[in-house]
This record gives sequence, C-alpha cells and structure tokens, in this order.
Amino acid sequence: MRLLLVEDNQRLSESLQRNLVRDGYAVDAAFDGMEGEDLATVTQYDLIILDVMLPKKDGIQVCSDLRDNGVTTPILMLTARDALSDRVAGLDSGADDYLVKPFEMEELRARLRALLRRESTDKNSVLKIADLTLDPAAHTVERDGQSIELTSREFSLLEFLMRHPNRLITRQMAENSLWSYDANVASNVVDVYIRRLRRKVDDPFEVKLIETIRGSGYRIKREKS
Repeated sequence: MRLLLVEDNQRLSESLQRNLVRDGYAVDAAFDGMEGEDLATVTQYDLIILDVMLPKKDGIQVCSDLRDNGVTTPILMLTARDALSDRVAGLDSGADDYLVKPFEMEELRARLRALLRRESTDKNSVLKIADLTLDPAAHTVERDGQSIELTSREFSLLEFLMRHPNRLITRQMAENSLWSYDANVASNVVDVYIRRLRRKVDDPFEVKLIETIRGSGYRIKREKS
C-alpha cells in the first residue's frame, strides 16, 4: 500500500512516516498544498492523508481541486480545528474522513484500515465503458461479448485508464502507477503497452476507445464517438 502524507509540521510528519512505514506502508511526504496536489495528480496512491492548514494552498482547496480533476483516491483530512463547520467543509470538499488533532496513532491506524477496506471493495466493482467490460475480481476483459486475453501489465494499464474515463493520463502518471518501484523502466514503456492494448482492445472493433492526446498522454473515452 502506498500512501501520500501532506503535513507541513515536519516533526509530526516524520513521526507519522516512521509509524506508517513500520506498519508496512510505503509513504511519500509533501510539506505544502501545491506539492501535495502535484504528487496526488501524477501518482496513483492507495490513500492520501491531508492536513487542512497548509502553506501555499490549504487542504480544503487541494481536496476540492483533486476531486474536480477526477482523482478518486480516499482522502483522510487532519486538522486542529474541531468546529462542526470545519468538519462539514472538509467532507463537502470531497474528503472521505476527518480526524482532529491531537490524535492517538491507533485511531489513525483504524481510520486508515476502514478507508482501505472500503476502497478495496470499490476496486472489485466491474468497470464498463461503452461495450468494454473489465472485472478486477475475476481478472477478465470483454468487448462486445468477446473475451480478450491481456497480460498482467496490460490489464493493470487498462484498469488504470478505465478508472479515470475521459481524463488525460500522462505517461508519468501511468509510469508512477504501474512501474513506480522499477528504476529500469524504458522511457517509452507506456507507449509500447498502449500499442499492445490497442491491438487487442481497439483495432478489431469499429469504435476506438483509447485516444492519444498529442504530446501529453492518453485517455479512454466514456462516450461512443
């Protein structure tokens, strides 16, 4: 599991990182809102821990902008403000849960486990775009009723695209999500796998779903053209 921690208090951030790494999580850290938003946009995290009071851009705005840009990663907000209006503002901005400082590490752990269980259930839901269907639990893909055989990496790339329909997926975003721990990835690896996907998922069919955004990346179109 890979988490993003956005917290400007360095001592608290370091303490949380130590505990989370000890619990088996991989943790990336950001110390202001803009840096956190940039990382969350280009990297596929399992969960984001986001402080409200951040320099450069506050957590409420970061959360709202991430949701507007199609980022569906679960977000747990941290804040020292305990007023009902503050909690409502955080949840209305798109956060999935809200934890008031100071808190015990055990409570944070419990909140993380609950959000990750919810996300795991959501990730098993069947994805469908036009006549293309992907079943994460069964690890099967069909288009127009025809079964399509994909390698594990092709399947993961297609799933990543289908979880963000109509959203530009840059090469960096795809690399970070699928090859984040492999330092020996070729610079054109995403393009290679997109070509393989197209041969199997698009070329045999009249309607093409995978679109190239020249100089930027790719997206999968929800609507038929």
